[in-house]
Amino acid sequence: MYALYTALALIGLTALWLPVALWRRLARGVPINAGARLGHGAPIGQGRSTAWLHAVSVGEAIAAAPLVEGLRRLHPELPMVMTTVTNTGAQIVRERFAGLVTHRFFPLDLPWAVGRFAAAINPAFLICMETELWPNTLRALAARGVPVMIANGRISDRSYRRYRLVRRFLASVLADVRVFAMQSDEDARRIIALGAHPERVVVTGNMKADAAVADPAGTVDLWRRLLALSPDQRVWIAGSTHAGEEELVLEAHQAALADSPELVLVIAPRHPERTGEVLALLARKGWASIRRSELPVAVTSTEMPAVPPVIVLDTVGELATLYAIADVVFVGGSLVPVGGHNLLEAAHRRKPVLVGPHVANFRESTSLLESVGAAVVVRDAVEFSRELRRLLADPDLRAKLGDTAYEAIVSRQGAVRETLELVDRYLRPGEERA
Repeated sequence: MYALYTALALIGLTALWLPVALWRRLARGVPINAGARLGHGAPIGQGRSTAWLHAVSVGEAIAAAPLVEGLRRLHPELPMVMTTVTNTGAQIVRERFAGLVTHRFFPLDLPWAVGRFAAAINPAFLICMETELWPNTLRALAARGVPVMIANGRISDRSYRRYRLVRRFLASVLADVRVFAMQSDEDARRIIALGAHPERVVVTGNMKADAAVADPAGTVDLWRRLLALSPDQRVWIAGSTHAGEEELVLEAHQAALADSPELVLVIAPRHPERTGEVLALLARKGWASIRRSELPVAVTSTEMPAVPPVIVLDTVGELATLYAIADVVFVGGSLVPVGGHNLLEAAHRRKPVLVGPHVANFRESTSLLESVGAAVVVRDAVEFSRELRRLLADPDLRAKLGDTAYEAIVSRQGAVRETLELVDRYLRPGEERA
């Protein structure tokens, strides 16, 4: 089965991944990182073993911050390597963990690429954030006696349907994972149904609920200066949006301007390379807009009298702290069938949250916030506009929902501590376990 999987992976990489990667490189300037993805890179650790932590992209890299600190305490002797798949994730790792970890791109799941990469970093163990199941990678590490942990694991509805089609093969893949730290009872049930040994599965909760949110004093004032906002300009944010959502966001913004003509919208596309696409949409619809990277200089050094009604966030890693200035937050990927994105960053900052109905990727978080009234589900442009206007008109309601959201999230903390306990128990370097 592994030979068949490798053959299919090669076909997929050649027929699908490579053309898309080339198009993104030519059209949007996104690097391919071919050498790194094939496992090439200088050795790390000068002969010592390393602690390998994998975080696919931005969200996982940010959520991994407390794990980085915890691993430094547990294993100060191990140099740390963090891999990502995306370039935006790489940027976050290099900026936020400079001096603490070495970044590498995750190798393509081909035996020779994985083998070359593993030889270069010599991992003592691997911790994969969420549920990254790469058969050749797990098999190669098992052959080297390297224990693997799935941390903050989840199985989305779509992934579960796909995995069930190859359950027989997947069971052998899961056998190479030492321990599964899953977000919820349902995630645990699903991974066991797919073939994981029940005694290796633990429910720890969502590590993103533990994210240490301690924005520096003056964050709100700083952001207002960076965005060149006047004292009377209010802000709401549409975060992590996808194609098909910006139109609905703009309809809601247009409706809200009737009550609050000074209102500014910040749109943060989930993928920064879509910035040009979003700006083109705004231009077609007649909206004045500006890139975040052009502020505050564009306003303070030109004849522009004030910030336009729409700002497009074209930078990486700023969205979470930017939520601090918002009156209301909409979390995208939820009005289109993507599965939703992280609501907890807004909830940590005591913000009321609007979200669409497609939240399979964050079902537990959404259900928690919705159950206490801190998240409002909107299903179309009419509901979106109505709820946005209702929240913007009532500061007491906004404060109440924001406080409720924060308290609900705090009540679910503890996942990081439990995850680190599992690391200490199951991933001791050099120790063989059944």
